[in-house]
Amino acid sequence: QVQLVESGGGLVQAGGSLRLSCAASGSIARINVMGWYRQAPGKQRELVATITDGDTTDYADSVKGRFTISRDNAKNTVYLQMNSLKPEDTAVYYCKSSVSTVVTFPRSYDYWGQGTQVTVSS
Repeated sequence: QVQLVESGGGLVQAGGSLRLSCAASGSIARINVMGWYRQAPGKQRELVATITDGDTTDYADSVKGRFTISRDNAKNTVYLQMNSLKPEDTAVYYCKSSVSTVVTFPRSYDYWGQGTQVTVSS
């Protein structure tokens, strides 16, 4: 069993910054891709950024140059540094990790966190 716990959300003014964290725990053998997604009210969940275990990153066009994804493999944690926040960044942010457990290795499965609210006021 794998659990993902997010933290770092909150209320910030436009132009401000927030740093999200997502820590994975459980019987983990390997974490492949880690990523952040978001869902605004009335909209579908969308990709924000991903990072592979080789530190290759990918970003949605809407956040390029403002958000930075990183990971600490020793802590099984992925981060999302969000700068120059805009009201349209307001959403619930979810982390997702592709995890091989000690039972399923090398097969991996996707796990989701519970989400953390980010609200950007204008």
